Amino acid sequence: MAGRERDIVRLDGMALALALVESEAPPALRRRAREVLGHCQPTAWVDCLYLAENGRRLASDDADFRLACDDFRHPYAHAIRRGEPLRLALGEARSRLDHPDFQAQVAGLSHELHLEVRPLRAQDGRREWLGALALADAPERLEALLADPGFAAFEALLCRLWARLARHRDERDRQARLRDSLTQLSDGARRRALAERLGEDLLGVSAASQALRDQVVRAAETNLAVLLQGETGTGKDRVARAIHRLSARRDGPFLAINCAAIPESLLEAELFGHTRGAFSGADQARDGLIGQADGGTLFLDEIGDMPLPLQAKLLRVLESGRYRPLGAGEERQADLRLVAATHQPLRERIRDRGFRADLYYRLGQFPLALPPLAARREDIPLLVEAFIADFCAREGRHEMGITSAALRLLRERDYPGNVRELKNLIDYACAMTHPGADIGPSALPGIDAGALAPASRASAGEPDLYAIDDLRQAVRHFEATLIRQRLARFDGNRARAAESLGLPKRTLAHKCQRLELDTP
Repeated sequence: MAGRERDIVRLDGMALALALVESEAPPALRRRAREVLGHCQPTAWVDCLYLAENGRRLASDDADFRLACDDFRHPYAHAIRRGEPLRLALGEARSRLDHPDFQAQVAGLSHELHLEVRPLRAQDGRREWLGALALADAPERLEALLADPGFAAFEALLCRLWARLARHRDERDRQARLRDSLTQLSDGARRRALAERLGEDLLGVSAASQALRDQVVRAAETNLAVLLQGETGTGKDRVARAIHRLSARRDGPFLAINCAAIPESLLEAELFGHTRGAFSGADQARDGLIGQADGGTLFLDEIGDMPLPLQAKLLRVLESGRYRPLGAGEERQADLRLVAATHQPLRERIRDRGFRADLYYRLGQFPLALPPLAARREDIPLLVEAFIADFCAREGRHEMGITSAALRLLRERDYPGNVRELKNLIDYACAMTHPGADIGPSALPGIDAGALAPASRASAGEPDLYAIDDLRQAVRHFEATLIRQRLARFDGNRARAAESLGLPKRTLAHKCQRLELDTP
């Protein structure tokens, strides 16, 4: 019986090892390591510090401090620099090592105790530093603990598990950063694709136009109220529709109203609706635009002209989604996205008490400034081409172009009415141009034909081709001369000139613009 007892293997330590193995992250492992040491041999004080900030500092899970690894005013730096355990009396440590965080860490311990600092690093080939194990107790008790064979196994297991968890965490972090990077790339590519699609509606190649399209895409991704601000004629209605079309509410209704175009007495009924008999002439109940826009987007143009009483009611809709039709006894609910626009300086209106400050800040969750045409003159040729094509389609006219002289004048003039003014000007010029001809300077309203004569005469002089020592320049001049002569032969009719040169009319129009040729 006694022999059989000697053959029994004790497995008491397996439960303690299992507690360490079941740790899911380094902080939990360090906490359980301290608990294991306290269970096996109660120690006066124990802490497990870890390397932070890419190995530059040591930190504790239970204290808010950072100890620099190259600051030798605390014992951990000495132990890590030497790469081996460090033992010293706490009384000596207090007199020699004056780091305030270390002094605070051991302030409650007796000066008769000894401090053991054991640097910890991975046990495999990589051997990266992990941190440091700090123990404080009477010298004889520390000796007994360190002499126990189980302590060496404990320390080895702690280092192996710690390194494995830290590497697993680092790999997870790396994978997360990679996913975030891929998501950002994907989001960036998606936004660029959406911005390019917007190029069909918000025309322009200028930096201002590209920035505007990028902002529209960003605004469409949110459910924030958008405040469009810009001069009259800058296309606020088109921008509002683009935001709706790209948003998650694209399948819902898009409703628009110009607050300045409706009398104040009717605007409230238009927005909030009314019940039957709510006022004289209300023969039947009618939903307002707020109710009709449920699930979609409501565009309020010229919001600066909204009367103050209605501003307060609109603010309640924005804050709670609730509104009350005229004559109704109960409130109703509407889930809508509001886009507002104005050309007025609303901050000045607020100072003049013509606009509510609280409504202004609620409307301006996503402010968006539309550039004037003067800030995007390089977009004028593209806009002109689109407006000419639109006119021809609406009026059933054959395709027409525009001479470089007319286009140059359009680039140079001012546009107080911005894009709207340019479109109206092109519509007029198209109507004044004979079928088969291209828009010339004389078709533009407000142009003095006599002022064009010097420019036309100046363009008539031809350079001496024999004096040109650049082949590309010579070819350019020859091509310009030939096209100019052919246009003169057919009285400026580009269609016939292009046919005589074996070119499509659009190709000839492009060459005329590139070579800056004037139709005689």
